[in-house]
Amino acid sequence: MKKVNISALAPGMVTAEDVYDFNHRLILPKGLVLTDHTITKLELYSIISVKIEDQRAEMPKEDAIPADTSYSQRLKLTSEFQNFEVKYTTATSIFKAIVDDSLRHPDKLDTRQLIQNIETLLSTKDKHVNVFDMLHNMRQLADATYVHCMNVGIICNIFAHWLHMSPEDIETATLCGLLHDIGKLMIPNNIISKTGKLTDLEYRIMQTHPREGYEMLLTANVDEPIRNAAYMHHERCDGTGYPQHLTSDQIDPFAKLVAIADVYDAMTCARLYRGPMCPFKVIAALDDESLQKYDPHYILTFLKQIADTYLLQSVRLSNGEVGQIVFINPNKLSRPTIRVGDKYVDLSAQSDLYIDSVV
Repeated sequence: MKKVNISALAPGMVTAEDVYDFNHRLILPKGLVLTDHTITKLELYSIISVKIEDQRAEMPKEDAIPADTSYSQRLKLTSEFQNFEVKYTTATSIFKAIVDDSLRHPDKLDTRQLIQNIETLLSTKDKHVNVFDMLHNMRQLADATYVHCMNVGIICNIFAHWLHMSPEDIETATLCGLLHDIGKLMIPNNIISKTGKLTDLEYRIMQTHPREGYEMLLTANVDEPIRNAAYMHHERCDGTGYPQHLTSDQIDPFAKLVAIADVYDAMTCARLYRGPMCPFKVIAALDDESLQKYDPHYILTFLKQIADTYLLQSVRLSNGEVGQIVFINPNKLSRPTIRVGDKYVDLSAQSDLYIDSVV
């Protein structure tokens, strides 16, 4: 039995003990064979590590097949992706340099340069599905904390536009996303990058990153919502988050926004055993669990916008059929209507079918 970091989990591993949330409610039982879905559920609950049996279970061969392979490969061949990748790599390097300098001189953190860096990166015509898809497919870059912060900053910028925020609040939301995990830079790298088991001490140290980020930003020239986002982005509206188990009315609105962007990026990222996760599987996971944990207006707006951007997109169903999304069901966003040849498949009425991948 060993304690394994969430980033190192893979289908076939078996839980060695019951897994509870921060309110001591059961999430997964002991002896459960992990699947991609249950690993994603742990991300949703902000679980950092779980105890795993030494022996792994055999998984069906198809579970190890990378998701969305053909779509991902086609996307990477486009000039749009290649141009964005160059801009993204440059922007991430600039972001890293600004943040690294702020670690030495927090009072000189240049937030205007951070905003301009994101605005330059997002100066494309399409700020929606293509940007999200491109982010999902750029997982080879080193400096995982910086890359994740960049992604969450970009997602928060787009999300804030979807919420029709003022230009000033859009900038604040972007900065909240960019700096939300800055506290992880205070955590020893051997813990952050560890792919094996975390000791109990390492687990406790990892959970200090919200406070570390908040305290660092106290000496920086940033507004209170940005500090709060660093401190509260793992809090949940039902009190199951950490570090203070705050409930909805106690959580900063910008922190609520960042929490959604943070978990979406974590859930869609490629893992060792698969490529980027199908957005509709992420929507399904969030749709099942989210209304208690996240601000209802924020999460419903976010999921609807994500789903709507895939209208008319070709997808592969779990039975192998390929069709086109022709209607997004507002009451079940993860289960739209698909046109397959001459027939229409309403996934909301067929519980045995689901979207397996975008093609």
